[in-house]
Amino acid sequence: MNYLSSWSYRPAVTQKSSRTFICPAGNYGKGMQVSYTTRPATPWYVPDVYSGEQTFMRTDPYHTSMPHVRTVAQEFTARGTIEGAGVRLHRAFGYNELPLFDPFLMLDDFRANRPHDYLPGFPWHPHRGIETVTYMLDGRIEHGDSMGNAGTINAGDVQWMTAGSGIIHQEMPKPVDGRMGGFQLWVNLPKLHKMHPPRYREVKRAQIPTVQPQAGVSISIIAGTVAGVQGPVKDIVADPEYLDITLGAGTQYTHRVKSAYTAAAYVIGGAGSFGPGTGGTTGNRTMLLFSGGDEVRVTSSPEGVRFLFFSGKPINEPVAWGGPVVMNTQEELRLAFAEYRDGTFIKPKA
Repeated sequence: MNYLSSWSYRPAVTQKSSRTFICPAGNYGKGMQVSYTTRPATPWYVPDVYSGEQTFMRTDPYHTSMPHVRTVAQEFTARGTIEGAGVRLHRAFGYNELPLFDPFLMLDDFRANRPHDYLPGFPWHPHRGIETVTYMLDGRIEHGDSMGNAGTINAGDVQWMTAGSGIIHQEMPKPVDGRMGGFQLWVNLPKLHKMHPPRYREVKRAQIPTVQPQAGVSISIIAGTVAGVQGPVKDIVADPEYLDITLGAGTQYTHRVKSAYTAAAYVIGGAGSFGPGTGGTTGNRTMLLFSGGDEVRVTSSPEGVRFLFFSGKPINEPVAWGGPVVMNTQEELRLAFAEYRDGTFIKPKA
């Protein structure tokens, strides 16, 4: 979900290695260099979301040689922002957090109680170089695109859209019984796949399996495998897991995760303790990024907890991000914008 009115450009910020950031002349000072021995708690660069482009390279996954049970490496509170034609939503992470969540770029939470917060919607806009994953909890989204597709994403449904070489679409939220809400996750594509033909995966609620691996635990599997049951979204480059997990009151659950993969959780209800200890609880609209390890452990509060969990294989490539287009270089961004202006953004089918 993105809109074009705020597109602008800045010099790139480039990460030359896993431990040194180099800031080119014209951006925060000439030749400024910052080195560190561990990943900083907050990026020292803080550009406005979608107000430019940023290039970085992470050459070594930061979650190797870590404890077996993953700890919470960083915690973020979703921040309010306005997108589209005036939609008020909460951004769990995005541009400011690059490259921490690689291969994931952004998570938007558009749950809302007031119709005027979401009815303006997301009119026609392009995407290239990414995948957008829309998961509805309430209400519906009516969508259409430049390929002639049109349809509705209803409560419990998922739309996994691979923008690839380029697509122009619109997403218009509509309430049902006065309720509307859901989430959109952006997943980056590696250079090899950024210009592949676009495609959709429409997944209906009835196609998403739910398993109970133990008492007090319910997991809806959008992508990945739990207790021998595989979700409907398969053959994705990032090899992602995307799970909607609910724990009953006072329940502890441990989930296995591939050790070299990025793993994160976003709390959407109740509260729980994440990690090997039994420290303080984390509540609604809190984004958690885990350290390295083979397992994630969660203990729910007396009210229980519900959270979205996702993991994926880091891409470790340069990222140049301009609005709804995410490529590897500034030149590729300039080309995408030029093609959008001159009407050649959409590529003919092979």
